[in-house]
Order: sequence, then structure tokens, then C-alpha cells
Amino acid sequence: MLDFTSSLYLGLRHSTGSLRPWAQLTTGRPAALETTPEAIRAGDALARLLQVESAVLAPSTLHLYCDLFEVLASEPIAIYTDAGAYPTVRWGIERAAAKGVPVAMFEMRDAAALERLLRRDHNLRRRPVVVTDGLCVETGRTAPLPDYVKLARERNGYVVVDDTQAFGLLGEKPTNSDPFGTGGGGTPAFLNVRGPELIIGNSLAKSFGAPLAVLGGDGRVISKFVKGSATRVHSSPPSQAAISAAERALDITSNGGENLRRRLAALVRSFRAALRQIGLSTRGGMFPVQTMEVTADVEPRRLYGRLLDLGVRAVLRQARNMFGAAIAFVITTLHSLSDIDRCAEALERALAPARTPQRRALIS
Repeated sequence: MLDFTSSLYLGLRHSTGSLRPWAQLTTGRPAALETTPEAIRAGDALARLLQVESAVLAPSTLHLYCDLFEVLASEPIAIYTDAGAYPTVRWGIERAAAKGVPVAMFEMRDAAALERLLRRDHNLRRRPVVVTDGLCVETGRTAPLPDYVKLARERNGYVVVDDTQAFGLLGEKPTNSDPFGTGGGGTPAFLNVRGPELIIGNSLAKSFGAPLAVLGGDGRVISKFVKGSATRVHSSPPSQAAISAAERALDITSNGGENLRRRLAALVRSFRAALRQIGLSTRGGMFPVQTMEVTADVEPRRLYGRLLDLGVRAVLRQARNMFGAAIAFVITTLHSLSDIDRCAEALERALAPARTPQRRALIS
């Protein structure tokens, strides 16, 4: 089966033998009681990559966002959420809303809509916390972070960026030959945005292939989070295996990350070109998640089933308009040009049987 469902974009897989050995998976102590030297070392390395003052590890972004907004709400805040924000960060916002924090949502990637809300609420005397994804999986476009940060800075606020999709992939100074940029620091590095207003929460389970998360930002904010985080008291910390995988990923990407990103860019370009040759197009730009654009006479679920029959596994997902389904293909450096050609051939074979009989009759 040719698989296009994995989000390990840079192809990093950490076998047991590839990792630094550990004497035990966990100390049995919560992070609030003891932080291991390995966790501190990995946090410092991730802070440097993120270009922030400080960073702390967590088992997942769910752990981070369950606590972050409550910690920030120790002073009066109001939360303004980009409509494209990922569900995990929204769950953290919902916890804060349930405790009385005002929450508003604005149109996806619309800085003007955010500014209107902030002007409307200028008498609230609350510090604004703007929440957004760094990169949209559907379109491959980055959030307008420079505009969000400017609006937050003018009001002594914060911008919380869930940058899981871009972390390890996007970096500084993108060019035609290096469309993802260099370094892998994420969307803020890609857009050259820095400042104490930024709070960045990332899972390392995508480009880095490590099942843990990091929260980075201004030293005072991270210190406040560490002191106030309930999950650091009541949940287990990241395992030594996960931390070892993160360290290995950082080492690989610091030495060979540019080659991996260039290979991925070349594969994405080849995939888009192969589909154009058979009359198909995709959304997603250069991002490795490519969502098919299909005509109204193609039923995505039927096409998905036909592809499975032909040995190609894709992602059947909810359509952008929230109605119906869409098919996406996730490209990684583990794919080859022959994999791309096989996928295009299968799509061409699968399309005709996937068309709805009623529409085929009308067209003929």
C-alpha cells in the first residue's frame, strides 16, 4: 500500500537503537517537583531554534493549552481567536471561557476584523490575547503574524501561535530554491517576527517525529507558566524516550535539515506537476499537505475507496466549507518520484468510476 497519510514531513523516524539510552522511562515525579537535566537541555535547544528567551517541555500541546490561558488569566485578559485556530488550542480557550474569560472569534487570517474587535472592546481594560495557527493546512498560507503582533503590542497584549505544522519545516529567508526557508524555526522565523508578545506552542510530532511539545516565549511568561501549570503537578512529564527523540531530531535537522527541506520541496512540486498533467489541481501551495480540487461530478468518498482498491491510501477529511468530504495527500521525504508517478496513475484510473452516475448521465 502506497501511503500518503503520515505527517512526519521530514521523514524522521526514531528507532530504539537510534536513541540515547535511558535507565528508566520516567522518574515517577511530576515536572513541578523535578525537571531532568535532559529536559532542561532540550528546552534550551528548542528556545534557541524558536529564537525566544525561554522554553519548557510538556507531554503534548493539549497539556500546554489546558494551562496556558488559565495562567495568563491570573490578570484580566480577553481572548481573540482566529477562526482557523486548531481544535486543541480551542479546547484550552474553552476552559478559560468557562471560568469567565471573555472570548471572541474573528474571520480567518483577517487582521482588519481583529482590529475592529479590539477597537470595540477598548474600554474593557483587559489585556488582549490573540490566538492563531501559524500555518493553515488547508491553504498552505501563513497567518498575518506581523499585523497580529503589531495590534497586540499597541495594547500590551500577547499573540499565542500554535505553530505545530510549520515548526521544523519553515524557517528564515525563504527563496525560490529554498521555499521553506532555512533553520526550521517555524512561522515567526519565516516571517521575521520576534518580540516578547509572542507565545509559541508546538508539538514536535510532525517534522521532528517526537511525541512531546514545547512552549516558548518571553522568560517572564514561561516562568509564570512553569509556576502556575496544573498539568506539571498532576500529569507525568515527557518520557525520557520522547526527549531523546527530540534531541536526535534537533541534531539531524541542525546538520542536514536544509537538504531534507529541499528534497521535500522538490517532491511537492513533482506531485503538483504530476496532477496537473492529468487535469487535476490541489490546494496547499508548497505545504506538504495537498488537498485535491475536484469537479462537482466527483464523489470524494467513492474516489477514496477506488484509490484504496488501487493500493493508494490518502486522507479523507472534512471539506473546507464543512459540508461533504475532501481528499488530501501528505507528502514526506520518505516518498520517491516513482511513488508520485504511481499515485498520479492511480488517480487517473480511479477518477472515472468515482463520478456520480447522475452527473455522468447529464454530462453525456
